[in-house]
Amino acid sequence: MKSFFEGIQYLFEEILFMPMNFFRTTELANWWTANLVNWIFTIICMVAMVYWLKQLKIFKENNEDDQDTTAHSFLK
Repeated sequence: MKSFFEGIQYLFEEILFMPMNFFRTTELANWWTANLVNWIFTIICMVAMVYWLKQLKIFKENNEDDQDTTAHSFLK
């Protein structure tokens, strides 16, 4: 049973975290490369926010947006 858990440990520490170890070792050499994953997530969030705002604008222009404050019963 001990070897089973050591196998799981090896899988995560040596194989699945290999990209993170690469970023950790490049931190002192190049900050931009070390934070590449953060930049990718930031860009994805920015694109999603622009898409969401465009969709809100489309609904507002078609008058499909219900902005009545009593839209929910608990707000009455």
